[in-house]
Amino acid sequence: MIDTLTKKDLDQAIAKRRTFAIISHPDAGKTTITEQMLLFGGVIRSAGTVKGKKSGQYATSDWMEIEKKRGISVTSSVMQFDYAGKRVNILDTPGHEDFSEDTYRTLMAVDAAVMVIDTAKGVEPQTKKLFQVVKKRGIPIFTFMNKLDRDGREPLDLIAELEDLLHIEGYAMDWPIGMGKGLKGIYDRQNKRIELYRSEAKGENFIPLNADGTIDASNPLTEEGEYQDTLGDIDLLNEAGNKFDLAKIAKGEQTPVFFGSALTNFGVKTFLDSFLSMAPGPSAHETVDGDKIQPDSDDFSGFVFKIQANMNPNHRDRIAFVRVTSGAFEKGMDVTLARTGKTLRLNNATEFMSDEREQVSQAVAGDIVGLYDTGNFAIGDSIYTGKTKVQFPKLPQFTPELFVRVTPKNVMKQKSFHKGMKQLVQEGAIQLYRTYNTEDYVLGAVGQLQFEVFQYRMLHEYNSEVEMTPIGSRTARWIDPEQLDPSMASSRNLLVKDLAGNPLFLFENRFAENWFHDKYPDVKLTAKFEMD
Repeated sequence: MIDTLTKKDLDQAIAKRRTFAIISHPDAGKTTITEQMLLFGGVIRSAGTVKGKKSGQYATSDWMEIEKKRGISVTSSVMQFDYAGKRVNILDTPGHEDFSEDTYRTLMAVDAAVMVIDTAKGVEPQTKKLFQVVKKRGIPIFTFMNKLDRDGREPLDLIAELEDLLHIEGYAMDWPIGMGKGLKGIYDRQNKRIELYRSEAKGENFIPLNADGTIDASNPLTEEGEYQDTLGDIDLLNEAGNKFDLAKIAKGEQTPVFFGSALTNFGVKTFLDSFLSMAPGPSAHETVDGDKIQPDSDDFSGFVFKIQANMNPNHRDRIAFVRVTSGAFEKGMDVTLARTGKTLRLNNATEFMSDEREQVSQAVAGDIVGLYDTGNFAIGDSIYTGKTKVQFPKLPQFTPELFVRVTPKNVMKQKSFHKGMKQLVQEGAIQLYRTYNTEDYVLGAVGQLQFEVFQYRMLHEYNSEVEMTPIGSRTARWIDPEQLDPSMASSRNLLVKDLAGNPLFLFENRFAENWFHDKYPDVKLTAKFEMD
């Protein structure tokens, strides 16, 4: 129930929330653009980059040590700040396809998505995959064409590719004037101005457009060929391009497109200001029973979309990330865990600035809070107050494709080995199995990089060196325990149990699976959520 917040206060607080994820193919620049947004939010003094190793300056959102060493993002980060009258919650997601599952779950916790595209490469495979998830949710998608400071593809081709590959209308909010070494600025259609690139005159970054959409002839920019080319493109967009449609944007059928360079912080503020003016606040969430939980409900509800161990290695903590879906979170409140029906008191909660955090006493629908967890929560858990049970749909879990056997190199460190195995598996990036008869550990993952990260974190966070023996690519299929006969197993279909004790076969290849179907036609085999 709402205690310290009046109904009016709650409504006003929720209306200020903007919660979104940033998606892209690896190296398109999503972490860099996140840094620039944090700079505008006043929470950092200078922006690091994920590849700033020589300077010792790293991206704020890449807090994990292995991310700093390898220059990649391998876990979703949550960052919160206030800007332009809004409370902004950014979820910076892994771009690497081996960590798609973490990204997919994160996308269930946001109200909008920002898609970052490299202007030289266009829509890349991982961007396309993640876009499809966002598209299915029907949430608004905003596009930032990045790396304008480098030579890239024709802007008209990039807009056309959105429609051809992603089947979404693109509306250019602004347009480049040149590119790479010839970059002069952007033509801002929305704000009716030209934003200059690296203007030497202080305070003269913007030139207003006349009523006819041009600038005063006395301005030296009018003599530049890039400017004249842009005017031609603008005429074409005005006559033959898509018409701006806010209703389509809200349904994810049209994406506003912005151009800029995150690395040089060009066009990012223009994008952020426009995005926050158009992006939606928190919306209703549907339960498994088909009910819609409104964000301004008197009762609190939320769901766990991510669990992270050792965000503070000194304290060996475990944080459950919760998207608040309705009402207000209050420190010390009692909630019901839908999965077990147990009552839990939420005394310890935090909000994040990557690895930095501060205690939070209150949060409202749209916010992301971190709950200190001793093992009560699992990914996908729903929590709520009030008498009516609230259970949100399960979050996606992929069927692993690669498998390894895992053993500790030092048998004297079994305690740290088992603790590390338990905590890292609970994060959901890798899945743990035990062989049916011998109880040996088998790990399953979507991609090889997950194993490398697991091995690195076991050593550096739990002081446990592990030996991993590849089993190779396998097809995982679950079997009804009542239909199982252990003699069905063979060298070509390894029988294992998942964490819940459910039996499954790891088939060597499709031929082995087909052979099994032919031999046991009445046995039903099932897979988990598939990435396509």
